[in-house]
Amino acid sequence: MKEPLAITLRPKNIEEIIGQKHLVSEGKIIYNMVKNERLFSMILYGKPGIGKTSIALAIVSSLNLRYRMLNAVINNKKDFDTVIEEAKMYKGIILIMDEIHRMNKDKQDLLLPYLESGLITLIGMTTSNPYHKINPAIRSRCQIFELKELSEDEVSGALLNKKIKEYLPNLEISKTEADAISKITGGDLRSAYNLLEVAYYSSSDGKITIPLLKEINNKPVFFHDKDEDGHYDVLSAFQKSIRGSDVDASLHYLARLIEAGDLDSIYRRMTVIAYEDIGLANPSMGPKVEAAINACERVGLPEGRIPLSVVIIELALSPKSNSGEIAINEALNDIRMGNSGPVPNHIKTNSPLYKYPHDYKNAFVKQQYLPNNLVNRKYYKPKTTSKYERGLKTVYDALERMK
Repeated sequence: MKEPLAITLRPKNIEEIIGQKHLVSEGKIIYNMVKNERLFSMILYGKPGIGKTSIALAIVSSLNLRYRMLNAVINNKKDFDTVIEEAKMYKGIILIMDEIHRMNKDKQDLLLPYLESGLITLIGMTTSNPYHKINPAIRSRCQIFELKELSEDEVSGALLNKKIKEYLPNLEISKTEADAISKITGGDLRSAYNLLEVAYYSSSDGKITIPLLKEINNKPVFFHDKDEDGHYDVLSAFQKSIRGSDVDASLHYLARLIEAGDLDSIYRRMTVIAYEDIGLANPSMGPKVEAAINACERVGLPEGRIPLSVVIIELALSPKSNSGEIAINEALNDIRMGNSGPVPNHIKTNSPLYKYPHDYKNAFVKQQYLPNNLVNRKYYKPKTTSKYERGLKTVYDALERMK
């Protein structure tokens, strides 16, 4: 079996790395570490196919360091013990570890003292945000570097590198086809190399054409992994587009979520949006969202996309108000800061001092409800972004004047 092109073309030193100039170009952090021949434990994080493993291997190759590669999930405790024994034998070793965010407690406990002593220098790699997913004990012993997405020009430039013809001798590819592969693979260089290699061996003469690429890959690829950060990026963009009243962007991210088959996340986020971002500006959106979810569940996909799109359009174009969220956050903040106080006696259970509002004109009677130390506290601050909430503000202001 031949080694995949993506493996064959891995850089042998940091000068050959594609992209990540903020880390590896002259004068930058990792470049200077290599130049000064001093390496520290680090975590490299970013989307798939943008160079985490390449940078790790290029570092150890440039410094001619002894290293071992492990996967936090696949390799067992015995494999970790072997690396530790080798580190003791050679008075140090570089451990390159993939999927470090999934390392269990036993493996962490095993490694920590050797990271602390410097016997093992760790280069961890992850697609997850280490500030959320990696144990603080490991994280505090590592420098964290975020890798940036490769641009389409960087990926297409890599595909046009003459060195590739050493491995694909009859390859014919123009910038048009390289740009197409770059766009299809969404900045994932490993995926781009894989697609190029499949196209090469799928052709009769080594010539890469647009029809051939469409035949191999007729569905656009974008980064969307429901277990990793890319998923949350799409969900974040989905909500922020609706909050920002951009109906076309809202539909775009809805389509991405539908294509990923992630209806549950769509349902949850729509429900949150209806109350967090629309709120009292258009309170009918809560029931409308629930109705759209029920309709989608009843008919399933692909028809379910229609009720979802209808309600997303209305959410995006609806007036917005977050006054409800602000109000409850301020109330919760008071409680968490210990700013509460005893319930007034007249509204305690079965108090004879309580005045029943329905016995009074307009179902209102002046009496104190907040604890004494919060009697003038105002949590709800009405907004005027919609006719409905302006109506609430009128009632609110009138009641305030009557107190």
